[in-house]
Amino acid sequence: MRMSAIRPFRAVRPARDTAAAVSSVPYDVVNTEEARQLAAGNPLSFLHVTRAEIDLPAGTDPYSQQVYGKARRQFAALRISAPLVEEDEPSVYFYRLRMGGHEQTGIAACFSVDEYEQDVIKKHERTRRDKEDDRTRHIIELRAQTGLVLLTYRASEPIDRLCRAVTADAPLYDFRADDGVHHTIWRVKGQEATALVDAFAHVPALYIADGHHRAASAGRARAEMRARGDSREADTFIAVAFPSNQMRILPYNRVVKDLAGRTPDQFLAALGARLPVRDGSAIPRGKGDVAMFLAGTWYGVDLSGAAPERARRRAPAAPRARAAPGDRRCADRQADRLCRRRPRDRGARGRREHRHGGRRFLDAPGHDRGPDGDLGRRRDHAAQVHVVRAQVEGRTPDSHDMRRPTAHPQRARRSHRSRRVFILRRRRRHLRGEPSAVTRE
Repeated sequence: MRMSAIRPFRAVRPARDTAAAVSSVPYDVVNTEEARQLAAGNPLSFLHVTRAEIDLPAGTDPYSQQVYGKARRQFAALRISAPLVEEDEPSVYFYRLRMGGHEQTGIAACFSVDEYEQDVIKKHERTRRDKEDDRTRHIIELRAQTGLVLLTYRASEPIDRLCRAVTADAPLYDFRADDGVHHTIWRVKGQEATALVDAFAHVPALYIADGHHRAASAGRARAEMRARGDSREADTFIAVAFPSNQMRILPYNRVVKDLAGRTPDQFLAALGARLPVRDGSAIPRGKGDVAMFLAGTWYGVDLSGAAPERARRRAPAAPRARAAPGDRRCADRQADRLCRRRPRDRGARGRREHRHGGRRFLDAPGHDRGPDGDLGRRRDHAAQVHVVRAQVEGRTPDSHDMRRPTAHPQRARRSHRSRRVFILRRRRRHLRGEPSAVTRE
């Protein structure tokens, strides 16, 4: 079974005394104005790199090339002013977050793009193309991944044992950010890093808790860089993996702006007609339960018995009655199905498409086309029709059935519609057991 893997990397990181000033919130939890306010008066804030539009005139399109170019220049300037230093050897890191009374310690390292695409690193939500485009362009322009993916894994005692040994020493960074979260980081290198990589190789799977767009963008950036012939170090993405027994999942709230013309009582009645609704609290009581705040009161909504809309659309349709083999409807349907069979030719490059008699054809380079245009292709189709007829008649196709009919200008000029009607009539006569005077097309 394929297991997870972590890879040490040479980090580009701030100097110890400027780490707190460089640190910033993730790029996607603030809008442009909020990012501008957070970075005001702090030229070292990493928001100048991840949200570079804050240093451009108000109203600048955040997805314009001007913004990505600005981010690249800001990153280069920050490497000098912070300064940002590059590790002398590949390392991994233990990263501890403490918020209030909760504390969790994870592993910061590089993780495999291949494992992400092969679902060893498991996803739980879809991504938006425009957000992927944004981070993909950002990675390629800066030639750096500037945002962490948040992963989780089932807790492992060997990894926990290494964590306790490393975190007993002095940390590389230890500071409290403006939002009250305390950050502590230890560097793991040499034999300890090798032991951690080996221990992590027994973790069967990783799960994305947050950062689906960052992971997807890393995969797309690698594909684009490979197409350019330069994919050095693009096979991994940077992330932090926390053990499941330490993870604290915070609520992700949604605000509904209106009730579509209903009063709160009418909305509750309509919702109650579809789902179980009860008096509740701000904390859901379990899986499938949702807390809802309406008109000053908390309610609990049970979604566990609700089928997703997609599942309802995919519900199997009632079986249709089948006609008896000798029935006219059965013969007509079989004839229609058989006559719709056409040879398909895909995959070769350099083909050109043309039409003849209302039908499309794809010609590959070197295809044998005679003076009648697509006649060679149509003759192949006619040979296939003979084979199908033999199979319907319950006999083994012989050499006569496999033979390509001789080209004939008049037949080549026959429209596809007339050929289809001709074959259709032959099938219907045969399937209804009627004699036919026509023995060949």
